Amino acid sequence: MDLSDARHPFAIRDFRCFWTARLCSTLAQNAMVIVIGWQVYDISRQTMGLKQAALQLGLIGLAQFAPLFALVLVTGWTADRVDRRLIARLCIALQLLCAATLGWFSFEGGMTLGVLFAVAVLLGVARAFSMPAQSALAPNLVPPALLPRAVATTAIAGRVGGIAGPAMGGYLYAVAPHAPYFVGSALLAGSLLSMMLIRPITRTGIDGSRNPWRQMVEGLGYVFHNKLVLGAISLDLFAVLLGGATAMLPIFARDILHVGPAGLGHLRAAPAVGAMAIALWFSWAPLSRGVGVKMLAAVGIFGVATIGFGLSRWFPLSLACLAVLGAADMFSVYVRQSLIQLSTPNEMRGRVGAVSTLFISASNELGEAESGFLAALIGPVAAVVAGGAGAIAITLLWARWFPSLRKAENFEASAGR
Repeated sequence: MDLSDARHPFAIRDFRCFWTARLCSTLAQNAMVIVIGWQVYDISRQTMGLKQAALQLGLIGLAQFAPLFALVLVTGWTADRVDRRLIARLCIALQLLCAATLGWFSFEGGMTLGVLFAVAVLLGVARAFSMPAQSALAPNLVPPALLPRAVATTAIAGRVGGIAGPAMGGYLYAVAPHAPYFVGSALLAGSLLSMMLIRPITRTGIDGSRNPWRQMVEGLGYVFHNKLVLGAISLDLFAVLLGGATAMLPIFARDILHVGPAGLGHLRAAPAVGAMAIALWFSWAPLSRGVGVKMLAAVGIFGVATIGFGLSRWFPLSLACLAVLGAADMFSVYVRQSLIQLSTPNEMRGRVGAVSTLFISASNELGEAESGFLAALIGPVAAVVAGGAGAIAITLLWARWFPSLRKAENFEASAGR
């Protein structure tokens, strides 16, 4: 089938394999992440107070972020020089090893903070190499006209994993501490198999005779000189960095809302429910007008929902706020990823993707660390509310400092800038 004749990304065989691999891996990752967070907090609370245990949650986020920060130049350059399918396969295999290791320690009853932190670092290394490679691989599987739909469709896999994974992890952990890790291992094996089925792709290489370090830095230079891309990436970075309510979910589940590990699974899944609704909509009806202004509005709504969650003491209201938060975040992700992928030449996508990965992870893992540290200082509720207010302030500042974001009318015109 000629790719140019495809009317939807699912009509393309290799994209279906890619989507399946992402679905299986995100299910496993989200199931494991919620259990890792719960085990870190639960083990810490056996010997520490609430604020000290919150600090451990911050540190586990920092442990996952450190490899992405240290390896950002290398991972992007690797994604532009090495077969992106091979990188993705090796990263999934490393995650599979991590899941099996955690499952074994949980099964034997020997889980410790040291093991959890060591595996968190390895998972950070896997993500550091995997995310730039996979973000650069997806545009090679579909024609440019289908890329916005492919972004939204790929996000569906991530959000399905975000919905089912945490709930699955919470329920499996209630059955046995090792169960979520062993199920995760099986899912990662399925992900690896699906990635193996993607056929060779034609991609533009980078000049092997040029200085590798200079090539690595080119990704940073491209981002910082393209004000539209820089504004979109940095907006998400600072908004989510400040509004990292999800890092506090174990605290809210255990000590504020009193809903236990099963309730934690629902809390963790709620943002993905809202995000999936937006992703499903955009996979069939891509956004066509006012993309920049609407992205800014979505980030503002993200901040308002974060404040609502922090103030809520009623479990259904907390779930609703998290769902709105997730929907607003997905809206922003959809616009940002479409702008970046359409604006970046194929031979630069790995390096630009690595920079984007660093920003995304800074807003997630480093945001978790920031939230944990702030919660240790002023308490979890005040930390979440302050973070939401900060996200709103960032939105107003970025609307002023990056006028190209406000003026971005549609993806095609913006990509041509």
